[in-house]
Amino acid sequence: MYKFYIASGFKNIENVRHVSDKLKDAGFIQTYDWTQNQRATTIEDLKEIGTLEKNAVMEADFFIILLPAGKSSHIELGMALGLGKRIYLYSENAEYNHFETTSTFYHLPEVNRYNGSIDGLVATLKRNAGL
Repeated sequence: MYKFYIASGFKNIENVRHVSDKLKDAGFIQTYDWTQNQRATTIEDLKEIGTLEKNAVMEADFFIILLPAGKSSHIELGMALGLGKRIYLYSENAEYNHFETTSTFYHLPEVNRYNGSIDGLVATLKRNAGL
């Protein structure tokens, strides 16, 4: 079954958990669940979490980024692009199309953009996996 990694910010933690739970219920494998972490308080914490997240992106068959997302999520997006991963970018309101706040990397052909409901995203991911 396919392995996935989800990047986002702590303010999006409930959506990350929702998507993760739905995908795992369908038989997908999550490479790392950063939502179980407490906020890092030391440089050593950051180093350990960064190593785990880097390895999780490398191991994943596909990468999901839920907007809004912070700087670490965008670094992970860069890694996923460089590794040639299938990428899904989600925004409920298509904020990736707002010129003032978008990124050039959101509009690369290998980035699959999705807006709408979070459950619609899950259905799309399952459909693309042949489920």
